[in-house]
Formats: sequence, structure tokens, C-alpha cells
Amino acid sequence: MPQLTIWRHPKPRGAEGRCIGSRTDLAVDPRKAKRLAHRIRAYARRHGLPHVVVTSPLQRAADVGAFLKRWGFRWHVDATLAEADFGCWDGRAWSEIVSAEFERWMRDFSGFDFDGGESLSHLLARAKDWRPPQGCVLAVGHAGWITAWAWRAAQAPTPSTWPKPLRYAASLAGDF
Repeated sequence: MPQLTIWRHPKPRGAEGRCIGSRTDLAVDPRKAKRLAHRIRAYARRHGLPHVVVTSPLQRAADVGAFLKRWGFRWHVDATLAEADFGCWDGRAWSEIVSAEFERWMRDFSGFDFDGGESLSHLLARAKDWRPPQGCVLAVGHAGWITAWAWRAAQAPTPSTWPKPLRYAASLAGDF
């Protein structure tokens, strides 16, 4: 069975300078969603892969799945692939988050839930337990989830060895 290939969604509109997680469902430029869908379709053809894709339900990933569905792919939506839930930080400008809040996070890096969101420990467990649908080796997800998934696949994760943001996602996606 071929390995899973997962792409990061296209850059959403309005994300610049903001903490964007699963609570902020931003749209992407339809041309960028279509461009990524073309890349995925070409990749599937080139490698003889089944035309099956799974995406997060957030529109920045799901829009790509919708294009692929129009072109004959079977499309699965799985909330497990959603970006981390940044609680009350979600949608806020990074510049609005005061240093005392960052300090609280650093004191409990793996357990901090962003005041009602999802901790790193929870994100890692969600990524670790995820399995693609039967016959599916193509996915579209989010940087935080991709990082957690790739990291747990590469080693036995512990929050003290968490990589820099987008360490894995950058090598898996690129800027669309």
C-alpha cells in the first residue's frame, strides 16, 4: 500500500497576523484551491493512486476536496484532520495576545488549552489515533495537525521535543 501523502491547504484569506485554528473557518481564493486540486489529481495519475481524498471539514481544505469530487474523486471529510482548536486565542491578532498569556502557555506547553481549546497533548493523541479511510492515500489538512501527525509518525513524541512550527508541513506543502 502506498504511503499517505498529505498537503497543507492553500493560504486562506484574512489569516495574516492572526492565530487561526479550527474555530476560524476562513475561505481561500478559489483559484488556489483549484490549483492545489490539479496538483493532487496530477500526483494521483502520475503514481497510479486511487482517486480518493480525505480533507478537513474547514473550507480552506474542503474547497480542494470539492474540486476533486467534481473531477471524479471520492471525497471523505474527517473532522480529525482539522487544525488545532486555539480556544479564546482563535481568530485574534497575534499582536493582541499579551506576553503573560504566552508565558502561561510556556509553563504548561503540552497541557495548555488556550482557555477552552485543545492542548498539544490532545492534538498529538488525535493525530496519533487517526487512520485514513480504506483505500485513501491522499489528504488535505492543516499545518498544526500535519506537524503533529508527521512528528508522531517519525518518533515517539513527547511535548518537550515538539518541533518548530511548520517544520514538517513546510516540506509537505509549499505556498499555493
